[in-house]
Amino acid sequence: MVSAHGQRAAAQGARWKGAAPMRAWRVEKHGEPADVLQLADADVPEPGPGQVRIRVAAAGIGLPDVLMCRGSYALVPALPFTPGQEAAGVVTAVGEGVDLPIGAAVMAVTAFPSGHGAFAEECLAKADSVFAVPPGLDVTAAAGFWIPHLTGWLGLVDRGRLAAGEWLAVLGAAGSSGLAAVQLGRVLGARVIAVVGDDRRADLCRGLGAETVVNHRTGPLGPALREITGGHGVDTIYDPVGGTTAADAAGALTRGGRLLAVGNAGGTWPRIPAERLVMTNTSVVGVYTGSYSYAERNAVHTRLCELLADGRLHTAATTVPFHDLPAALEQIAGRTAAGKLTLTGM
Repeated sequence: MVSAHGQRAAAQGARWKGAAPMRAWRVEKHGEPADVLQLADADVPEPGPGQVRIRVAAAGIGLPDVLMCRGSYALVPALPFTPGQEAAGVVTAVGEGVDLPIGAAVMAVTAFPSGHGAFAEECLAKADSVFAVPPGLDVTAAAGFWIPHLTGWLGLVDRGRLAAGEWLAVLGAAGSSGLAAVQLGRVLGARVIAVVGDDRRADLCRGLGAETVVNHRTGPLGPALREITGGHGVDTIYDPVGGTTAADAAGALTRGGRLLAVGNAGGTWPRIPAERLVMTNTSVVGVYTGSYSYAERNAVHTRLCELLADGRLHTAATTVPFHDLPAALEQIAGRTAAGKLTLTGM
């Protein structure tokens, strides 16, 4: 049964029916972002049961959006679609069974698999993927905050069991996922090694708490990590990169060490023979936030809000004007972006 508040919210949201079209970036065919993204007029989407509509104030931009354009992401929407996994804004309508107030300031993982992503004036999200914007966090930072920090916390704390004093190596440390892991590792008391590809990214990671930095382009990564740790090896590797970089780093795992398989931004998952894991008493641990309940994710939200309030987490994002989305995605595809990019000016 829909609550009285939910009925009122749905009625208010219904006022949008028949409204003027909204602006949205649409993908009509698969290919490189600059080639396939088109700015177009689109109908304002109506939330279905269990869904929320959000007036987008800012949207996080990430590699999954590049992969969606190419048609190579694990969750590719049917053509045509609007990409954009991350949104921050205000609730404008709710569907049946949802009791969220109209006008609430929220951040969300969007309903991008159904084609209603964040790169538009309005988007949809499942109600259990919507969370309040943390107090003191501006909307631009909020747009790219939730996915990286939720994944980082569940990876390091729940899956990785990272302990104070342990060595943590973060691959792709200057990306949005990596920077979240660098900061959270520091918060948890780990000795954080940021793995990057140039001096600009190294400086960024040092500024956010990395104890030391290693450039993976200067030579084999495994021996470098062992040298940094004085021969001990790393206890945990946070890996959103995959491929040969992760497989190389895994050679530096100490006994009982864990490689947290978070993503494969490099294009492939690491190939680490089971025999090697057995002989070294090490593990590869999968990290997927989609398998966690709303209550579990809400508990992480509460903890992250506390860390923000205490000044133990810092957020920063480079804003991108709405009309510059294709160029921003090309930067991400070409690995020239550092830190988080957020889309504004919808």
